[in-house]
Formats: sequence, structure tokens, C-alpha cells
Amino acid sequence: MAGHTVTRAQLTEAVYQEVGLSRNESAELVESVIAEISDALERGEMVKISSFGSFAVRRKGQRIGRNPKTGQEVPISPRRVLVFRASHTLKHQINGTQNRFVTASAAVAGAGAATERRAR
Repeated sequence: MAGHTVTRAQLTEAVYQEVGLSRNESAELVESVIAEISDALERGEMVKISSFGSFAVRRKGQRIGRNPKTGQEVPISPRRVLVFRASHTLKHQINGTQNRFVTASAAVAGAGAATERRAR
């Protein structure tokens, strides 16, 4: 792991460099996007960002936990937790692999060529 963290300031700078907005406008845009995502999650809505992933809020019911030091049972109250699920595109990008559909198409094409060679 690289141990590098991307900050809001870095996102703002990236928007400034790529889009050409002023630094203030770039900061407002980044803050606006983050606020919209946060507000949607707070309302319990799912947030899907194409080719990146989806964020959702999941409800966890009350359960009994155990204090690891004492072994005493402790009730854990119900709560909502944030869940992120990465898209297949992002997973492939992180792992440096091709999209599975492209790979499958190449495999089918290769199998067809092999069948054609055997038929000769």
C-alpha cells in the first residue's frame, strides 16, 4: 500500500487543472458534490457513480457483543453503517486487469479460430 491520502484540496487542485475553473469555483464544485453525496446518504438513498462504485446506508439491528478483555456480554445498539461497493471497472483498474467482457470476447474469438484450424 502506498500510504498516500487524497484530500479535498488535492481534488480541488485537480478540478482547477483539468476543467479550468478558478480555484474558488473548483473548491465550490468539490464541496457541492461531496455535500450532495452526503445528503443523499443521510436520507437513506443509494449513490451510484458509474465506473466507480456505489455507496449505500445499511441498517444493522441490535445484537449481543462481547467485551474482548472481560468476556462480558454487552448489547450493541442498532445503527446505520455506510457501505461502499466498488464497480467491476474500478476493481479491474486497481488490479491492472482488462474488463472481463473484453477478455471473454477475446477467448470466444480465439476458440473460434482454433475450431476453424481443426476443421482444415
